Amino acid sequence: MERALGDHQRGEGQPARDALKFGLLPLLARLALSVEFVYAAQGKAFGWSGQAAYMASQGMTFIPSLLGAALVIEAVGSLCLITGFVARQAAGVMCVYLGIVTVRLHGFWHMTGMSAAANETHFFKNSGMMGGLLMITAYGPGTWVLSRLSRASHRTPAAAPRYRSSSS
Repeated sequence: MERALGDHQRGEGQPARDALKFGLLPLLARLALSVEFVYAAQGKAFGWSGQAAYMASQGMTFIPSLLGAALVIEAVGSLCLITGFVARQAAGVMCVYLGIVTVRLHGFWHMTGMSAAANETHFFKNSGMMGGLLMITAYGPGTWVLSRLSRASHRTPAAAPRYRSSSS
């Protein structure tokens, strides 16, 4: 009978499965989402004039302010996702930001030809990324986060007895 039961039913391997499910996989998801934002932040930092020209071609105003805000959201948000520090809040902000950017700059329904096709690809790519950001916002960054690691290293073991000196 025991042979017919799976490891999950016997409780074997649960810590390893939990480490994979709640540690490694969410970390990989956060890293995968961050890649696009790091790349975009780099493009803004080192290609400011090109980014500004594209925004102007889309009829946007207040370009320096908006471009600066976008750079900060992408750079700081990426750092938060990678480390897991305030990742829920960062993912929420990044999701709203990405939604605005997606509708405002990749409105393929207003375009024709190759431009429409390229922007349709960006629109749906961004929609998928927004789904991942919403998952982090709703369920958190997982257990492998920088803040949790630093708290664990400063904690005293629960089993360590605390003795009072006899002089007190």
